[in-house]
Amino acid sequence: MDTVLLITILIVFFAVTFDFINGFHDTANAIATSVSTKALKPRQAIILASVMNFLGAMTFTGVAKTITKDIVDPFTLDNGSLVILAALLAAIAWNLITWYYGIPSSSSHALIGSIAGAAIAAAGFNILNYSGFTSIIKALIFSPLLAFIVGFIVYSIFKIVFKNANLAKTNKRFRRIQIVTAAAQAYSHGTNDAQKAMGIITMALIVNNYQTSGDVQLWVQFICALAMALGTAVGGWKIIKTVGGKIMKIRPVNGVAADITGAAVIFGATFIHLPVSTTHVISSSILGVGSSHRLKGVKWGTAQRMIFTWIITLPISATLAGIFYLILNMFF
Repeated sequence: MDTVLLITILIVFFAVTFDFINGFHDTANAIATSVSTKALKPRQAIILASVMNFLGAMTFTGVAKTITKDIVDPFTLDNGSLVILAALLAAIAWNLITWYYGIPSSSSHALIGSIAGAAIAAAGFNILNYSGFTSIIKALIFSPLLAFIVGFIVYSIFKIVFKNANLAKTNKRFRRIQIVTAAAQAYSHGTNDAQKAMGIITMALIVNNYQTSGDVQLWVQFICALAMALGTAVGGWKIIKTVGGKIMKIRPVNGVAADITGAAVIFGATFIHLPVSTTHVISSSILGVGSSHRLKGVKWGTAQRMIFTWIITLPISATLAGIFYLILNMFF
């Protein structure tokens, strides 16, 4: 088999694997609040999230195009196949490590850091598309801050509107509403996260001369959507436990406020074609809601642990990708 074709097949395989792992690693975040409040049973939540993730992934491709061209230019990337393969291996490795320890790390940070790290190992720092790369980093940094602020505001409004409502009746109603908001959040996750693997495969097809544009082919979109849906079906219960219960004690009204916030911020990023971390956004929306509800009720120790993991993900994944690239370069 031709070496270029072999590496392309490996990239497609590992990209789909990354999406599958993303499904059980990150998608748990989208349904964590609905499981925690018992609005949905775990099996129901998993089925709902799987379907909505698939539909979301089949709806948009703008984020995929950003991943394809805004970190490095695939049309000028020498030895691009090995760069992409090394990036995928590093991102998968970091995702599995953080999943094993139940840490809600960011698949987006891992993948973006890995692409940059492998590209730098191959061609130096000048290979980066700094304007696009900076925009992506800004989106990753500011989206959780925005989610925290919006979550705080949304729940503050809820407190005013439902100030005199009967608590038992209100919780029952919000538990029903949360089924809808959980579906919306899972759908929004699919619109953003599944596109990252689509962008990687498209980049590989370009550098190996199998296509000449940055458009995402339908078969690429379908296999990535399906991989994420199947990954979701496998589930990520360690992450659900952390996000759904270790940040704060969540009631249905808290869950709805957090779900609305998370879905809105992720949708907003998708519409402007920017990749964001659903882990960051959803966890930060819960923190914002919790701070508005009762500042002392937020378990800030868990939040600090998550933030630390978020900070170290970019440099660690970049370093891992650089190492993988150097190893692969010895054999190909």
